[in-house]
Order: sequence, then structure tokens, then C-alpha cells
Amino acid sequence: MKKLIIFALVATVGLSTSCSDSFFDIQPQGAASLTSLSNKNGVNALLIGAYSLLDGVGAGNTGRQSTISNYVFGGITSGDAVKGTDAGDQPEQSFIEQFNWLADNTYFLGKWQHTYDGVARANEAILLAKSTDVKDMTDAERTQVVAEARFLRGHYHFEGKKMWNMIPYIDETIYKREDPNSTKIPNDKDIWPNIEADFKFAMENLPAVQTQKGRATKWAAMTYLAKTYIFQKKWAAAKTLLEDVYKNSGKKLVTNYHDNYRNTTNNNIESIFEVEFSVNDGSTGNNGNAGDNLNWPYSANAPGRGCCGFYLPSQNLVNSFKTSSDGLPLIGDKADGTADTYNMVDLPNDQGIRSSTIDFNLNKSIPVDPRLDWTVGRRGVQFLDWGVMPGFPWIRDQNYSGPYTGKKWMYYLADEGSSTHSTSKRAVNNNYRLLKMSSVILWLAECEAELGNLSGAETYVNIIRNRVKNGSVQDPTVTYIVNPYPVGTFVAKGKDYALNAVRMENRLEFAMEGHRFFDLVRWGIAAPYLNKYMAEEAKNGTDMSGRTYNKRGYLAGKSFTTGKNEYFPLPNDEILNSQKDGKPTLKQNNY
Repeated sequence: MKKLIIFALVATVGLSTSCSDSFFDIQPQGAASLTSLSNKNGVNALLIGAYSLLDGVGAGNTGRQSTISNYVFGGITSGDAVKGTDAGDQPEQSFIEQFNWLADNTYFLGKWQHTYDGVARANEAILLAKSTDVKDMTDAERTQVVAEARFLRGHYHFEGKKMWNMIPYIDETIYKREDPNSTKIPNDKDIWPNIEADFKFAMENLPAVQTQKGRATKWAAMTYLAKTYIFQKKWAAAKTLLEDVYKNSGKKLVTNYHDNYRNTTNNNIESIFEVEFSVNDGSTGNNGNAGDNLNWPYSANAPGRGCCGFYLPSQNLVNSFKTSSDGLPLIGDKADGTADTYNMVDLPNDQGIRSSTIDFNLNKSIPVDPRLDWTVGRRGVQFLDWGVMPGFPWIRDQNYSGPYTGKKWMYYLADEGSSTHSTSKRAVNNNYRLLKMSSVILWLAECEAELGNLSGAETYVNIIRNRVKNGSVQDPTVTYIVNPYPVGTFVAKGKDYALNAVRMENRLEFAMEGHRFFDLVRWGIAAPYLNKYMAEEAKNGTDMSGRTYNKRGYLAGKSFTTGKNEYFPLPNDEILNSQKDGKPTLKQNNY
């Protein structure tokens, strides 16, 4: 879906002016009237406009405040990543990372604006599709537009729900174009039932396959509805839907894990719903993955060709990929992960070692999960087809943010030009896979564990682990060992161990994809998990070769507070803007 389409259409249909009896009655230039849009093409243009915000860019903010990757809200708050760059750059991200949250942080405002801009665009498409002024659409065509728009409306409300919990639900019956006060309603109701209803309607009215890539399908809606159930702990209801997707959607795991993170394998057999990124399509605006345009290595000899060093993997995340000699994660029997042993000693790294130190030896004999080097760039290891990562030159301030860089959104050197924007190598057409079969399988594992079927949970986790075991590796000189859990392990070790194993598998599979903070919150383990993470990440480190060094000292004394940090503050500006009859209709979260 190219956001250019809607803008071009709107500009085209609004370029003409009309005469009237009043000198001042002039139609605005570059804006489309409802009359000019009241046809099938106009309805589709509005629907594409609603799709175009899926990437998080185009709602009047910086894009990174609402990018689909959620790297600020779901990544740097989760223990998987640090803000990166240097201490003085983008301090509002630092405040979020350190749980120093204030309601005037513009990142919260940008995310809110994007959420409700997306909702508004979906509602506009629904209203026009239902309008009797549109004469050239069949009932079936109208229903499909409404179903796609309701899928999108469900998605945007879901994004807001997991951010702020209590938010207003705005549908086409509430929204009145002529009344700016119509959407000023209280956030005093749980909107999960409304989100469920949107996804149910979409599931029941969308085709199983769309002719155009990027449009929502029955299976995408079913999967999203199951995710909605999972966030509410409706395990049995979620399991029923997920089993349907798993058995009947025709989707399956790709052979190689990394094929979920390459532009040349966009829309593959594993993908259920992708946010489409486009480059070199004639657009002069933000496209590709523009919301993540700061999250690139600092060196001009690296992907992106320089700038800006944000969103870097934590040492804790890197350590989590360590495996035992039998190829299993180093986890304990507490469901909150606080008994895990992987973080006791760091994997060897080049923290504090300049690239001019030519005798650096990574020690590649320590066994790790292959997903580590498809997720993280680390010195001494092959980086896609760019050669061996050199370390320090790719990191803006290693003493502040650590020695690693993210990898999943990077492009291959061989694809530079065809996959990158002509004027920016940091805009890439590597789609964001929002829903995929691996998600379905691990949600099924979670449902089974929560429902007490530990052997079933183990089976699903092992499907994921076997894919990794049998798939490709990034660097054959590294010791990669990963194996499935021996049959009966979950039953023998009990439910807490099984839940922890499922949660660890989620981390390893989806690291740096922006989901983890929201998962920690819904699991109810955010406080013990994150407080342990910050206390350990702030200390001096010692790696497995015995070398000591400074880590993330700025996290010292920072903490996650139960009842306060599960949800973000509503933006102050939106509370002020919600005033009706002299009183705000929105109520602030505790923060």
C-alpha cells in the first residue's frame, strides 16, 4: 500500500475550482470534496489512506513516535534494547527507557495522534462505503470495504489499548464530520469488546486470499482476534481460532528463519499480515520503513551509510541466546524469568575495545542459538553480505550504549539500490511482518501451557526450535547449537518452567520486533523481570574470558513500579483538547 496513492488522488480530484454567488465561496485547493469521492474509486482511495498509516508515518508527527516497529514503547522499555546513540540525543526516548514518564513527552502525543488519525481514516472509509451517494458499488463490494476498514480500526484501537489501556473507542456512529465535539467521549469503558467486534466482522466478511498484497484477509482478522483474546487471557477461545489458522490457512513456517527479515522474501508463506514498505515508486515523501530511519549503524561503510545509532540490543538480550551443551536455553523454573542463569556472565564482546586493537578474539567456541546472529550485529561475526562487523566504527558511543547493533531491518549490500530509496539508504522496502505463523505457533504453545496441557505446549515450542536447528546460519565459524526440548521436559519440570520456556522462546524468536514490553505487562511479570534486568545491566560487566568493563550505568537506580508503569501517560495536550462544557472528558493514568 503506497501512501502516495491517496495523496495523489485527493490532490487530483480537488484541483478544480468552482464559481458561486459569493466571492468568498472558494473550494480549498488540493482537498477532495465528498461529492468528488462519492464513487468506487473514491471509497477505495479513502480505504488506502487508512492502510497507509499502518507504518506509523504520515499522521503529523516524526514517524518514529508511532512507527509500526514500536521500538521506543515496546523495545527500549523491555530489556531487549537500549536507546543507543549518545546520552544527549533524543532525551525523550531516554526518559521512556528509564521509566521517567511525564505526560508532556511528545512521543506519547505522537503515538496518540497517529492512533486516532488511523481510526478517523477507517471511519471515513466506512461512512462513505455505506453512503447512498455512492451509486457504482455492489453490496458485496461495500461489505468488503467495511470489513477491511474495521480490521484497520481494530488494529489502531489495539495499538492504543496496549499503550494506555483505558482509551475511548470511536466508531462511525460516534464520529460526526460536522461536529468536532462528537469524538470527545470519556475513556471510562473497557474497549476490548469493541475491538473484538471489529475483528469478528472482518473475519466473517473478508476473503481468505486477496488479489492485492497488503490487504487484510479472513486469516489475518482471525489471527488478530486470537491475539485480542490472548491479551485478555481468554485461552480457550484463542486456542480455537489459532488452531483453525494453523491447520487451514495454508500458511506454514519458512525453512530459514531469516527469510522473515529479507526484502526479497516479503509476503512469504509464513506471513499472515505484513505492513507493506515501498521505495523507488516515484514518491518524494517518507516511504520505506521511514519511522525507523534513526536505527542504523553510525558508519558510512555500513547498511544505511551512516546515522544514527539508535535502538541497539542490550547485553542481556545477547546473553539470552547462550545455550547449554545440549542446545537448550539457560532458563530456570520461575515463570517470571528471575531464576534464569544466562545473564550471570556475559558473552565475549568488544565493549571498550577500539577497532585498532587488531588482536581482538571473539571466542566463537561458546554455543549460541543461531537466531542471535540473525538478530544482532556483533564484532567478529559475519553481517549479512557486508563482511565481518568491525565493531566500534559502527557504534556511535559504545561506552554509553554498548557494542551491538540491530539487524532484522537491515538490507543486503547486493540489494542496495533495488531495496533502498534513491535519496536515502535508510528507507528500505523490507516489510514489517505484523502477524506470522511463528506467532500463531507460539501463541498456541502459550494457550496450551496456560490450560495445563504442558506436553502440547512443548510440541509447539519444539516446532519453532526444530526450524532453527535445521535452517541456515549466519556465520559458519560460530558454534551454533540448538535442539528441541526432550520429550516430557515440560511435564517433568512443571507449569512454571513450561511458561518460562514459552516466554523465552518468544523472546528469542521475536527479539527487537517491538512486542516484548507489552508481553511482559500482559504476563504480569514486568516488575520483577525489568527490575532485575536494570539492576544487572547497570553494573560493570564480566565476560566469559574474564575481562571486565562498564555497561549501562545510567540505568542504576531506575525501576519499574507496579500499578504505575504498565501503561503510559495520556498526553497532556489530548486531555486539554478533550474539554467539553468546560471539563476534560479524558481521565489520566496513574504514572
